[in-house]
Amino acid sequence: MANTSFLNFKKLDKNTLFIGVAVVGIIVIAVLAFANNNGSFSFSDIFGDSNEKIAQKAIDYINNKGLSSSPASLVSVSSESGLVKMKIKIGGNEFDSYVSKDGKYLFPQVIDMNPPEEEGDTDTQATEEQKAQAAAAITKTDSPMLEAYVVSRCPYGIQMQRAMAEAVKTQPALADYIKVRYMGDISNGKVTAMHGDAEAQENLRQICIREEQPDKYWDYVGCQMEEGDTEGCEVSTGVSSSQLNACISDSSKGLAYAKEDFDLNDVYSVTGSPTLIINEGEVSEFNFGGRSAEAVKSIVCAGFNTEAEFCSTVLNEASAAVSFSKTYESSSGSSSASCE
Repeated sequence: MANTSFLNFKKLDKNTLFIGVAVVGIIVIAVLAFANNNGSFSFSDIFGDSNEKIAQKAIDYINNKGLSSSPASLVSVSSESGLVKMKIKIGGNEFDSYVSKDGKYLFPQVIDMNPPEEEGDTDTQATEEQKAQAAAAITKTDSPMLEAYVVSRCPYGIQMQRAMAEAVKTQPALADYIKVRYMGDISNGKVTAMHGDAEAQENLRQICIREEQPDKYWDYVGCQMEEGDTEGCEVSTGVSSSQLNACISDSSKGLAYAKEDFDLNDVYSVTGSPTLIINEGEVSEFNFGGRSAEAVKSIVCAGFNTEAEFCSTVLNEASAAVSFSKTYESSSGSSSASCE
């Protein structure tokens, strides 16, 4: 019995040894194949680059290709939905981007396609009691001012601008009590924004129109949010291009106006587009029904000591469309997301 047991053990040991040799052989073949094809070898050739290394390659790509108006830096790295998730800092602003695990594809921005109901979205479900409580918490003045902080290429910032434009279109008197301000920074004498130079330049363009051609602002924004046609919208809405270009190129005008907005970003600790401030206090549009013309009006009216006449008029209660759209209302429903 003892001899039989010993022989079985020896047999098992040989099998194990054979398997081990086979595995080593496969690894050696892989090494030789990589060496022959590439002329060099590293473990990353087999196991792939780390998330950190992939993320840094993306940062280098952004900087080397001039995709950002100011240098991009890596804040943190993680994994999400099978992708490498990066938190990037550009011009003082942080936002999320993604890279495929093989390091081949960069996704500067992600849009969450989950239907609002799957997220427990309650944009338009604020009760009358909640609205009353939110209204009571707003500081009252004789002439309230509702400011929306946005960036011009944020889908949700555009959504907020669309709701405000609809409110002004229906009740023009509201234009005296609402104002769109912009998020960003100034680096080396140039405006920067979270989504790159194209957004930064559009922010500056809208700031200049707001300040120097205010009677054209809402018409221009209303046109711009349809397809982003800058030149076409300047012509169709009667914006003076020469006056606009002079403002953009004159640092004592365009940059000065922009700096006022950006300084207020810091005052109110604004980090997301859109963020609403009324009478110097932050307010959530979702306590008033969401991003709709009616919610905009309701917030403004909650800031009055004595309500204006237009406060008794019910405006469009439907949630405004997200991102570029030729129609006010979107069939996809409401959204409570923001760009940060």
